[in-house]
Amino acid sequence: MDLPTSDLELVRENEKIEDDKERGLTFHCELYDTEIVRKLAQAFLPGLSTACVNNTTGDMFRNPGSVAADIRKEMVDYLTQRSERFVAESVVLEGDLVSDHPYDIISNMVDDFASLKLNLFSRVSGWLLSEKREDKIDDFVQEMEISGFWLLDRREAVAQILVKNVDLKNIFHCDKKFNTAEELAEHVVNCGFRTMNCRNEGCSTVFCASHLEKHDSACPFKIIPCEQQCSENVMRREMDRHCITVCHMKSVSCPFYAVGCQSTMPHFRIQQHCSDNLLSHLLYTLKTIHKGGSEEDLKKRVDQIVESSSGGLADAKDARSLILKVKDVEAKLGPLEVKVSEKVSEEPNKAGENSSEEPIEAFNKGGEQSSEEDKIGGDKTPLRP
Repeated sequence: MDLPTSDLELVRENEKIEDDKERGLTFHCELYDTEIVRKLAQAFLPGLSTACVNNTTGDMFRNPGSVAADIRKEMVDYLTQRSERFVAESVVLEGDLVSDHPYDIISNMVDDFASLKLNLFSRVSGWLLSEKREDKIDDFVQEMEISGFWLLDRREAVAQILVKNVDLKNIFHCDKKFNTAEELAEHVVNCGFRTMNCRNEGCSTVFCASHLEKHDSACPFKIIPCEQQCSENVMRREMDRHCITVCHMKSVSCPFYAVGCQSTMPHFRIQQHCSDNLLSHLLYTLKTIHKGGSEEDLKKRVDQIVESSSGGLADAKDARSLILKVKDVEAKLGPLEVKVSEKVSEEPNKAGENSSEEPIEAFNKGGEQSSEEDKIGGDKTPLRP
């Protein structure tokens, strides 16, 4: 072979060598992003149904089912040709492409095809935007699914070809080529686009190997530790119900919230909280029963009730049960004794003013009012519950 005599000839020679090598790589990896292909295959039936309804609207002699086979063939041919021309279209519409994702690109092609099938009646009638039209499209989709008119695996085969045609960046399919079948087989075992099934019991999702971590982080059937850090392992989709119902770490209000305790705590600490705060819960309860009692008098009453209850108060599980127990003990103790004091104002009350405290009148032994007393101390007045 003669040596190249110029840079141009050298470039041409190198290109020829590369072409020869490319032609020798006859074994191609045919794997693809399973999730995208499955999603596209599921979108084909609504697209076909829309095209059939558009084409037969107002026609007394045809219905969507009578034209479905012909329109399906037209749809596949249209999508294949459009996808093959996509490289050229993307160059022309470089600044106008809304998305370069294969699903968006092919979905737009399906919509374009359905629009091409609008007949004259569909174009001029307001029925195009009516709910009746949408219902008819949905009904025909269900009819095709039940009858098995266009099986999922056949739709996936079409979607696979379309994805490879529009995936210019080779993100959603494998573009590897090999010299021998052995090299291809070795690659397929480790290819990031190889199909995998979710290992979590109950999950039937199929995805490519490169999406394993992504799926596993969101799989509703995966068993994971409780989000509230209890000792249980729970299925992800059952986590919310677990956390608000049976989880012993769920946050709850104190059982004595109704009488004034504003504490919140994990569910398993309720018993300890009630035991540690029995006296304060008693005080809250007495404030509810004796609304006019002073803090000092009620605290003394707490001590009396504790001494007389013989430990039975600790069994009260909520405010209502504690109130009943307190009333039973108070029935034995008698009325609450309250220390009462009188303050006599030296200045006469002004007309129209409301006094915040009224002087407590004291009477002498003969029943006459005493004007010399300034203060009454030590009298015990019963305050009944």
